[in-house]
Amino acid sequence: MELTRRDALAALAAGGVAVGAGAMLEGNPFGENAPASPEDRLDTLLAVAEVVYPSEVSGIEEFVRTYALGRTEDRDDYREGIVEALDTLDEYTRTWHDADFRELDAETRESVLDQMGVDTADPDPEGTDRERVRFFAVNELLYALYTSPTGGELVGIENPQGHPGGASSYQRGPDG
Repeated sequence: MELTRRDALAALAAGGVAVGAGAMLEGNPFGENAPASPEDRLDTLLAVAEVVYPSEVSGIEEFVRTYALGRTEDRDDYREGIVEALDTLDEYTRTWHDADFRELDAETRESVLDQMGVDTADPDPEGTDRERVRFFAVNELLYALYTSPTGGELVGIENPQGHPGGASSYQRGPDG
């Protein structure tokens, strides 16, 4: 199943994000003046998505780029939280593997997230390192996926919340 820019915009709308013209443009969601290299931060977010998204999903880069741009537009504190969480993930990975998270193969990336305890951490933007990585990277990416029409279809949700599906979808039973 291929994720599209339209899926990203639908996920943003489901989250109550007003999508301006900026979300339609190519660019880096972390701004030109973000700490570290903005493109590296996006590449790290994409590397997380490649681990947490199901293997049958394609079009991840365009989807994540569009979603991240829209989600962080005019939200400097939120953008900073994402950057800091991804920096933390890279620091942890460099400690154990002498490389940034995005430079590792998919199997090692998954192992790093498991070793860090991200899969069992409570998502908390003010919490521990693993809780912030869970909140700003893993949960944010999963929310985007499963509130999109394509992601919702993966788990049998015809019309995720916020996605208009028309009156006919509400007039038939669950088997129809």
